[in-house]
Amino acid sequence: MIHRFTLAPIPPYSLFLTATRFARFKDEIVDRVQPKGYQRLLAVDGQLALATVTDEGTTAKPLLQVELQGTRKTDLDRPEFAAQLRHILCTDLDLKPFYRLARKDALLAPLVPRFRGLKLTASPTVFEALVTAVLSQQVNLTFAFSIKKELVETFGYTWSVNGEPYYAFPEPERFAGETEERLRRFRLSAAKAGTLVRLGQAFASGALTQEGLASLPDEGVVQCLMQIKGVGRWTAETCLMRGLARADAFPGGDLGVIKYLAQGLLGKTEQSTEGEMRTFAERWRPYRGLALLYCYAELMRRRGGS
Repeated sequence: MIHRFTLAPIPPYSLFLTATRFARFKDEIVDRVQPKGYQRLLAVDGQLALATVTDEGTTAKPLLQVELQGTRKTDLDRPEFAAQLRHILCTDLDLKPFYRLARKDALLAPLVPRFRGLKLTASPTVFEALVTAVLSQQVNLTFAFSIKKELVETFGYTWSVNGEPYYAFPEPERFAGETEERLRRFRLSAAKAGTLVRLGQAFASGALTQEGLASLPDEGVVQCLMQIKGVGRWTAETCLMRGLARADAFPGGDLGVIKYLAQGLLGKTEQSTEGEMRTFAERWRPYRGLALLYCYAELMRRRGGS
C-alpha cells in the first residue's frame, strides 16, 4: 500500500541542511538521510509506515514530496503520519523572526546566508528524545548512538521493505517492562539503565505525556522532567530542543557550548563556564536554540564537515 502527498514548509527551508544532523554522528538507525531526501519508519498506535521524503522545491519555495508505504493493517490516511513528519522536520517553524534578530548580531549575521533554510529537527516523541539524551550523557555521541542502535534493534518495531530492514523507536512500555540488570547488557551504566526504566514507566503509566509536556512553557518542561531521577538540566534542555523543537532551548552546560562554541567561535583561549555562556546567549532570546544550531553548523563547516 502506498500513499503520496506533499508538504509545503514555511520558507525558507532546506531539507538537505536540516536533515544533515541525522548523519553527522551516524545516528541513522531510525533516521536515514539520502542525497535529496529523508526516510524514517513511522509508528502510530502500532501501525507502521515507511516515509520517504524528497525535496522537490527550492529554499525560497520549498516543496516536499512524501511517499508512505504501509502494511496491510496500516491506515495511511491517518493524519498522525503527516503530523509526525512536520514535527520531525520542523516544516512549520518560521525562521524569518530569527533572521531579523540574527542580522543584527555580529556572530550570527554571516551565518544566515550561509545556512539559509536550516531548521531544527526533532524526534517524533519526547520519550525518544529523552532516551537519546540519557544515552549521550558524558560519553561521545558515536558511542551513544551505537548503544541506541542496539536498543532499537532489540526493542523497536521492525519492518522489511524489499529485503531492507527498517526500525521504529521502541515504545515506552518496552523499557518499562525491563529491569536495570537486563539493560546493563547494552553497555549501560547502572545509573543510565535505571533512568531508562523509570522513563519508560513514567510514560507508559501516563504520569508523563507528550501532550502534557507540549502544553508547558520551556522552563515548566525542564522542571517537570527533572523530577525523574537521572534527568538533570542538561538532559531536560536537550530534550526541549530535540523532542519539542523549542526555538529558545539552550543546553548551556553542553560541552559543545562551553568548549567548542566558546573557543571555536568566540575566541576564548580556554573552556568557558556554563554561567558565562548563558549570560552571553541572552542576546539571542527568544531564539537561543536556533542560534546554537547555526553556530554548530558553522563549527562543522570549519572542520570540513559541511
